Amino acid sequence: MANLSALDSDRIAAAVAEAEEGSTGEIICVVAGEVSTYRETPLVAGLVAALIIPPVALALGLHPLEAASIDGGWTVAQASALEGQVALGLSAYALAQAGLFAVVAGLVSIPAVRRALTPAFLKTGRVRKAARQQFSAVSARAVGSETGILIFVALVDRRVELVADAAIHAKVGEALWRKAAQVIGQAMKGGGDPTAGIVEAVGLCGAALREHFPAEGPTPNILSNRPLEI
Repeated sequence: MANLSALDSDRIAAAVAEAEEGSTGEIICVVAGEVSTYRETPLVAGLVAALIIPPVALALGLHPLEAASIDGGWTVAQASALEGQVALGLSAYALAQAGLFAVVAGLVSIPAVRRALTPAFLKTGRVRKAARQQFSAVSARAVGSETGILIFVALVDRRVELVADAAIHAKVGEALWRKAAQVIGQAMKGGGDPTAGIVEAVGLCGAALREHFPAEGPTPNILSNRPLEI
């Protein structure tokens, strides 16, 4: 779960209240920690190590068992000994693969290592999926609003997704969402203040709502202005 301070939560809530004023839209901020444990990352890393390292080691001349040279005539005893060596070599190879898988998968299971080795496209896909799920859940409760904007920030994954109703999306297109996401992304870099980026992004969304969906009078606040932490 994300861990916003009370001050950060208050700053975001105040920014949302100000941004929604004068429009018929709703802005929802969701702040998450890490959206997935990415269990496949240690498994894939272990499998890759187990499949690649042993044959590479053999190609480089690292042979745990050297086949004994057999001189002279071929006998049943020599054939039996060779079969035993082959079986032993295959067993050693299989054990090496199993050991490599266990060691590498264990190391990559360490959260910091797992996060570093998880591909960016996988993180982006998981965050996008989580954002859309949250938007669907919020939309089901936001009866009476057709111009909602969800700002989804995954702090640990360092990813930002914006999801909006079709009405506002048709007016502003992708440019606004990219700009708002970049603002938050820049604020998160180098241990910065993500709340400042969220506040700025909320302001950008509020300006778009007032421009395209101005309120003709008082409008009810359907959803809470406070950020949802998951």
